Amino acid sequence: MHEMSLCESLLGVIEESARQEGFTKVTCVRVEVGRFAGVELPAMRFGFEVVARGTLAEGARLDFVDVPGSAWCFDCGQTVVLENRLDPCPLCGGVRLQPSGGTEIRLKDMEVI
Repeated sequence: MHEMSLCESLLGVIEESARQEGFTKVTCVRVEVGRFAGVELPAMRFGFEVVARGTLAEGARLDFVDVPGSAWCFDCGQTVVLENRLDPCPLCGGVRLQPSGGTEIRLKDMEVI
């Protein structure tokens, strides 16, 4: 379950930010997750709850911001939004696509005290 290691890394970023910025409690964490990132959101929510126990993020709400997938179509030369990684180009029906977005996982922001 790589979601647990993602949560541990996320907590590390939160704790480093707390040291730098001087906050002592996190109430909400918003994470951008690309559709093609291969992350199971319920597993990540559970993992965050586990790794946050006993830390400044304990009890914090974890919200996800959906980042759509995108790809460059070699057939029509356009960047297109895709629902699923294996979908054909919605403009021309081509299948020669190079993913160009939607694979990222990024801390967007936090609500802190």
